[in-house]
Amino acid sequence: MHPLLANKWSALAIGALEQGPRRFGELQRRLQGISPKVLTQTLRRLEDSAILTRTVYPAVPLHVEYALTELGHSAAVPLGLLRTWVEENLDNTATSPCRPGT
Repeated sequence: MHPLLANKWSALAIGALEQGPRRFGELQRRLQGISPKVLTQTLRRLEDSAILTRTVYPAVPLHVEYALTELGHSAAVPLGLLRTWVEENLDNTATSPCRPGT
């Protein structure tokens, strides 16, 4: 997996954008625990990697939306499957003893 996609906040931001464009404040509310600085850095990295687009609408106050690109939507598929697996198996993995070499 690409290191960018393995990053917790990148994966969660992609998931938050799966249902459509969102504004910065909406993303911050959905990604509970992320600071504005880390969210800004995450969104910039995803934009630089062509995973999402940033659209600025000339309004007062300024209106900015983030949306997944086609590449971003394709990345959301395996991330969604991983999220589903974690949700379905979290109880099993938390209680299973750790066995080296298995």
